[in-house]
Amino acid sequence: MRRGPRPDFLIIGAPKAGTTALHAALTQHPDAFLTRPKEPKFWLCDDAPPPHWSGPGDRHSQQEWIWRSQQYAALFAEARDDQVRGESTPFYLWSRGAHRRIGEALPDVRLIAVVRDPVDRAYSNWMHLWSDGLEPEPTFRRAFDLQDERVARGWAPFWRYRELGMYGEQLEHLLQHVPAEQVLVMRYRDLVDEPGAAVDRACRFLGIREGLVSQIPRDNARSYAEPGWRTRTLGPVVRAGAALAQFVPPEHWRRASAPLVARLGSGGAHRPLLDPDERAELIKTYSADIALLSRLTGEDFHDWLSPVSRGSFDQRAAR
Repeated sequence: MRRGPRPDFLIIGAPKAGTTALHAALTQHPDAFLTRPKEPKFWLCDDAPPPHWSGPGDRHSQQEWIWRSQQYAALFAEARDDQVRGESTPFYLWSRGAHRRIGEALPDVRLIAVVRDPVDRAYSNWMHLWSDGLEPEPTFRRAFDLQDERVARGWAPFWRYRELGMYGEQLEHLLQHVPAEQVLVMRYRDLVDEPGAAVDRACRFLGIREGLVSQIPRDNARSYAEPGWRTRTLGPVVRAGAALAQFVPPEHWRRASAPLVARLGSGGAHRPLLDPDERAELIKTYSADIALLSRLTGEDFHDWLSPVSRGSFDQRAAR
């Protein structure tokens, strides 16, 4: 029997934890079909348009959300019957509503959650938005502490630097809607340190052949935009352009903004590691949640309690 056009698996999170890299690796596998676009965000919605988020660039990016059922089903229409079908939206791990919708509509679905040291993840999240010119706050710690104020102002989930790293709470809620045997928790460090083995682990979980993908493409890290005249001058231009871009097709602004974003990161500065004292202070936010994640998965995440930052994908891979 032909299967309906729907996913067999979802890569559900977390943002800035390697979901793009795993998606790109599985795209190379002949037994897997992954959607374009990578992040349709369908299960964040409820057959209705997404909320009217109001952070810098939020309304522009929301034009790319796929919330209509027929449009979502069409993403899988070209998959062969012998392929497992999947998509990757890293906010599904965070979204309580997505847990319920996925559990109800896709009772047999397999879910892969890629998690990363929560402080490093938050720093990478801020770095991404800062280097794109969207983040107006040049200090990571200050931006981290602004989360509640930004949530109250209606900014989109990607701005929740602290909350997106609460994997224990998120997994605990997810397991109320999806059986534990249908959920695979993977670590970002394994994608960096042992890419072939990490992909094979995902393949075993999905029931497809192992040993066919040995490398994981470089992740989507941005060139660092050092605070200075570029960010003071070009940052406001990018944010103003992103606000106006809600009124035009998304591809127009992406093309127009590319030279500006490239200019922001053209100073040749190296991405700084997070200060150990600052990291040690921030890790207190996550210590109880890390313990919960360890209990739920049976894995040891004590290395996340270290005051030493591990850096970006490229910095880690170079060690």
